[in-house]
Amino acid sequence: MRHNVNGYKLKRNVSARRALLRNLVTSVILEERVITTVPKAKAAKPLVEKMITLAKRDGKDEVLHARRQAASYLMTPESVKKLFDKIGPRFTSKNGGYTRIVRVGHRKGDGAETAMLELVGSELVRRAAERAKRREERLKAEQEGTTGADNAKS
Repeated sequence: MRHNVNGYKLKRNVSARRALLRNLVTSVILEERVITTVPKAKAAKPLVEKMITLAKRDGKDEVLHARRQAASYLMTPESVKKLFDKIGPRFTSKNGGYTRIVRVGHRKGDGAETAMLELVGSELVRRAAERAKRREERLKAEQEGTTGADNAKS
C-alpha cells in the first residue's frame, strides 16, 4: 500500500527538486510552453495550475496576499507580473485545466521521452499576435505603396 506517498522525487534531493520545479514553473509562466521530460512535466503541472489559481483571486486584500504567495515561489518579478496581469485574467472563466502535456518524442542524446508543458490557449494568443503583426505590416506597405505611387504621378 502507498499511504501518504505522493509527488515525484525525480532522483534528486529536496533542495535540488524544489529548485528544479520552481525554475520550470517560472519558465512555463514566462514562455507559456516548455519542452522537458515527461516526469518533470507531470510534477510541474499541478504547481503551474496552483499559481494560475492564485492569479485569479479578486478583491484588493486577496490579490496582494496572492501576489506575495506567488512571488515567494516564482523566481523572477517579471513572471509574477505576467501571471497576474495577463495569464490570470485569461483564465477567469475556467475552473482548472489551465495546462496540457503533449508528448513530443524521444530526446536524441539519451532517449528520454520528452513532453511539452503548455498553457491552454497559448497557441491562440500567439497566432492572434502574429496575425496582428502581419496585418500592420500589410497596411504599412499599402500606405507606402500609395504614397509612393502618388509621388511618382506628380
